[in-house]
Amino acid sequence: MTKEYQLYINGEWTRTDEQLDVLNKYTQETYGRVAKAAEKDVEAAVSAAEQAYQSNKMTPYERYEVLKRVSELLVENQEELAETITKEAGKPLKQARNEVERAAQTFEISAEEAKRIHGEGVPVDAAPGSENRMAFTIRVPVGVVGAISPFNFPLNLVAHKVGPAIAAGNSVVLKPASKTPISSIKLASIFHEAGLPKGFLNVVVGSGSTVGNQMMKDSRINLYTFTGSAEVGLKLKQNTGINKLILELGNNSPVIIDKEADITKAAQNTAAKSFAFAGQVCISVQRIYVHEEIKEAFQDEFLKAIKQLKIGDPNDPETDVGPMIGEDEAKRAEEWIEEAKREGATILEGGTRDGALVHPTVITEVNPGMKVVCEEVFAPVVTLIPFSDIKACIKEVNASPYGLQGGIFTRNLDTAFYAARNVEVGGFMINDASQYRVDLMPYGGVKDSGWGKEGPKYSIEEMTEERLIVMNLEQE
Repeated sequence: MTKEYQLYINGEWTRTDEQLDVLNKYTQETYGRVAKAAEKDVEAAVSAAEQAYQSNKMTPYERYEVLKRVSELLVENQEELAETITKEAGKPLKQARNEVERAAQTFEISAEEAKRIHGEGVPVDAAPGSENRMAFTIRVPVGVVGAISPFNFPLNLVAHKVGPAIAAGNSVVLKPASKTPISSIKLASIFHEAGLPKGFLNVVVGSGSTVGNQMMKDSRINLYTFTGSAEVGLKLKQNTGINKLILELGNNSPVIIDKEADITKAAQNTAAKSFAFAGQVCISVQRIYVHEEIKEAFQDEFLKAIKQLKIGDPNDPETDVGPMIGEDEAKRAEEWIEEAKREGATILEGGTRDGALVHPTVITEVNPGMKVVCEEVFAPVVTLIPFSDIKACIKEVNASPYGLQGGIFTRNLDTAFYAARNVEVGGFMINDASQYRVDLMPYGGVKDSGWGKEGPKYSIEEMTEERLIVMNLEQE
């Protein structure tokens, strides 16, 4: 029997009139049915969040205890949660297990940071006439946080929104991606078990055009944290007034292979980080710029590494590349590949599709105007682009409207630091591909790739406000 899941509002499970089918992304069969939020459910969720924030100020240690327990419960339930991610997202099982481990770390870091929120002293007594004053700042929660999460990390990217928000003392209304909402519902159950007071986390499921728009227009939400496309991020920014925002948006990650790189290591690393979760990662390698002196050697090693990847059923623990999130997205990727071919590109590897499964694809002889180069492909597709001069290469890299993360492989320290100083990204990796991320680091982009930072410590700074306290002391 297909299991049914309810919304989580004000600490209770809530049924609705409509349900949403969640598909097994490999078999395309119905995996679960989830209650679909109506306008009244979103209203109830925001009201519950506002009431919880106003009436129950959790102490930092109480927040720590809840978040630490959530982290422990994630570890205890790792296999069940990994299987859920594999079913509803199509993520290969070994990658899904890793995601659960990372989510547990994200909540553990958030728990620790809950006890470290602090202000600083301000030397106002250094100003003439203020000799008898002392001042300091404190950080206070923003209030209600509206969190809108994507399908590609249905547990850990939710953790990066909910963990810091709770750690900072806020309440949350979470809208997970409609294609992968079950992980969030199971996370809400874990929070319930961990003892989070009612109203501090509310989960509503539905489309962005209904649930997302209603959240966007609700003035009681004080901060929005969103991961998704640049187009939707821009709409959110334009329609939320002066509310605070954390936007993690698109990318088409560049990686430079310098002539002084370790070719074998660069090829193996880049191959692994180009096709994880079928390339549906914001920092997946997409544009590989290879110095012309080593292009053939790198290309041979890169293709050799790709052939070692196992493609197919994500439930197989050995699988490296499974299906995309849906056949519609796979068809779009296929169309972009075919468009590149029509415009003169050469397919070195892959280029084929079986339903929602797109085989790892490597394209060369491309030009900057091809979609597979200038837009975010979000599929297991990479391009190889030769270069001869590092300065000209970086100029081409920076022509992109995106700037989330990038990388370079080189043994030359001068080249490495020149690239690090000049490539326009939020994060730059030396001798690693763009997809490197650990959950305690600051993560966020520039240009159309976003606004604000993730990483619990850095999100908490975004999710709190600085308040100045000045004491006028009596003179002796």
